[in-house]
Amino acid sequence: MTERLADISQVLEAARSASRILSTVTTQQKNRALGAVAAAIEDRSDEILQANAEDVARAQAEGMDEGLVDRLALNAQRLAGIADAVREVASLADPVGTIVRGAMTETGLRIRQVRVPMGVVGMIYEARPNVTIDAASLALKSGNAIVLRGGSAAEASNKVIIEVMRDALTSVDLPPDTVQSVDQWGRAGARALMHARGGIDVLIPRGGAGLIRTVVEEARVPVIETGTGNCHVYVHEDADLAQAEKIILNSKAQRVGVCNAAETLLVHRAVAEKFLASALLRLTTAGVRIHGDAQTLQYASDPSIDSAMLEEATEEDWAREYLSMDLAVRVVDDLDQAIEHIRTYSTGHTEAICTRSLAAANRFSREVDAAAIAVNASTRFTDGGQLGLGAEIGISTQKLHARGPMGLEELTSTMWIIEGDGHIRS
Repeated sequence: MTERLADISQVLEAARSASRILSTVTTQQKNRALGAVAAAIEDRSDEILQANAEDVARAQAEGMDEGLVDRLALNAQRLAGIADAVREVASLADPVGTIVRGAMTETGLRIRQVRVPMGVVGMIYEARPNVTIDAASLALKSGNAIVLRGGSAAEASNKVIIEVMRDALTSVDLPPDTVQSVDQWGRAGARALMHARGGIDVLIPRGGAGLIRTVVEEARVPVIETGTGNCHVYVHEDADLAQAEKIILNSKAQRVGVCNAAETLLVHRAVAEKFLASALLRLTTAGVRIHGDAQTLQYASDPSIDSAMLEEATEEDWAREYLSMDLAVRVVDDLDQAIEHIRTYSTGHTEAICTRSLAAANRFSREVDAAAIAVNASTRFTDGGQLGLGAEIGISTQKLHARGPMGLEELTSTMWIIEGDGHIRS
């Protein structure tokens, strides 16, 4: 055990050394490195996909949930999209060195608050090999070294991906220890990151509620909490019902194993019968199982709806992040009841309202406490790429330092530079 901790300590020391070098390199050098990473992902895609196929086959044999398998799986199209995302990060403005604010005092002191890298970022996440590349790319562009714990489900994929990225960094004369993993030490590696005060400057967990809770409760280093996504779509009485139907179908079924997928549909009583008669048919035809309250099930009257796709909702359904083709549905009396339901069960990720009423949209936006509010738009837009941040390292549901999708700026801190000419304080 002592030898294992010593080995992990060497990883952290190497990351610290790499971070010091990165803090001095130019934007052009970082962009060149990102270009090399993107090219290497494409050139060695066969290796990555072969390793990923091993992970997926093992996950399926072990009975992993369908939504989690979807998160784990890579294919040629997804890998090409990941390489494009790395190039997009290279195209983004470098936050390091940006002056946040500045002033000159009456005595002639020149004061600037400047963005600087965090230093060493730790990340613990589950079954998401794309996160390995996204996180490392963002860390590199923002001048940080990163130490990753990607979980056993994606172990083969991540091993190859990290090797590819380290080789790419070496090819452009940047330290390969910019990107490292503690996967080989399993849970001990994760625990070491949580306890590495002085070795890790910030730790970001990304995964299920259990993982995030463990990191938040056990960590001795600063943590940026990325929350689970029990996201709601509320259809107001003034909604364009045809538009709302498209929004809930996209929010739920476009990709289910992600934190910005909708898990609960709330419908105003005044339009419930008309809306649900059509929407439930479309949802169940798309393969979505409905967990509805009594009123919802009453409106599922179309004989084309497969009764096997309908069941009565329980209290647990309102609080669940399904990450599967399941949707909780409730009829509410009014906007007040919708907001109260969301306050009770929301995880603070993304909440959506469908309405043509500006007053209702404004009230929903003011009174619902979430990292993102969508008005007449799918919950699936809460994503760094969709919001113009490039790749994201996670979606923060906390309120300190960063909230919502975290891009380059969220991986920096600030430094005060005070310039004088022999100034002393009286």
